[in-house]
Amino acid sequence: MELMEELGLTGIVPVAVIEDAEHAVPAAQAMADGGINAMEITMRTAAALDSMEKVALNCKNVIVGAGTVLTLDDEKRCLDRGARFIVSPGFNAEMADYSVRSHIPYLPGCVTPTEIMEAMTYGLSVLKFFPANIYGGLKGMKALSGPFPGIKFLPTGGINADNLSEYLAADFIHAVGGSWVCAKADISEGNYEKIRALSEEAVRTAMGFSVAHIGINSENAAAAAEAAKTFEKAFGFDCREGNSSIFASSGIEIMKSPYLGSKGHLAIYTNQVERAVAYLEKKGFTADESTFKRKNGRLSAAYLTGETGGFAVHLVRR
Repeated sequence: MELMEELGLTGIVPVAVIEDAEHAVPAAQAMADGGINAMEITMRTAAALDSMEKVALNCKNVIVGAGTVLTLDDEKRCLDRGARFIVSPGFNAEMADYSVRSHIPYLPGCVTPTEIMEAMTYGLSVLKFFPANIYGGLKGMKALSGPFPGIKFLPTGGINADNLSEYLAADFIHAVGGSWVCAKADISEGNYEKIRALSEEAVRTAMGFSVAHIGINSENAAAAAEAAKTFEKAFGFDCREGNSSIFASSGIEIMKSPYLGSKGHLAIYTNQVERAVAYLEKKGFTADESTFKRKNGRLSAAYLTGETGGFAVHLVRR
């Protein structure tokens, strides 16, 4: 898997300002324990380079990158100290050229069509959007994604627990950055348990899991129709018939023939199926690739292998 793809599946790339390199490893590990395995250490402090090196050497489960990189010389210094991706607040042609030739993921800040077009001449397709809250946020990026459908954004600035889910549900968002899970004060004060808890909460929010519907297996179409009529008669649920099932309201799907799960299936909404599959794999669950459904090039649905209480589990794009 390419590193840029890994960052997309991670979904959240915390921006860390570290003033004492001794805090770097425990802060990085706290985020990893909470489910976030990437971080951007900004070049805003004298401890930045040492912090990158310590994380790169001691936290093999964390993808460490360098942020606020302004010159090619600084980029090379960051790479020498273990940074695996480079982020700059604006576009730098010299850095773009070097990064592409060296196969280093480079995310320059681009907020105008001119900047995006220049980045595209170097083959860059994932761009930082900073500060997102100043340059129109989701509305601004959505507008830019129209003429540039192949471009994905990694926005930072104004993103927090309240709007995280909304950002990550958008197709043009590759991942998001932010410092709310690892505030400079919390890192300096050693509040690692708080960082872990905020990271865990952010990951849950990013996944956006909720119950979509319950699927019930029937022997045949006639049995499914009879079951649907029962729900309609008893509760007034509107029934909607499809090719393979009948929905009684939006919460109950009655299959016209047995499918996965001895009893049926449980459909779970998520903001992005690819990201949810990667997240669940880390927890020991696997997805059945034979069940994958795609829409506009993205996974729209997937079943997990196995059953829970006699039900198969079905991930559905929200």
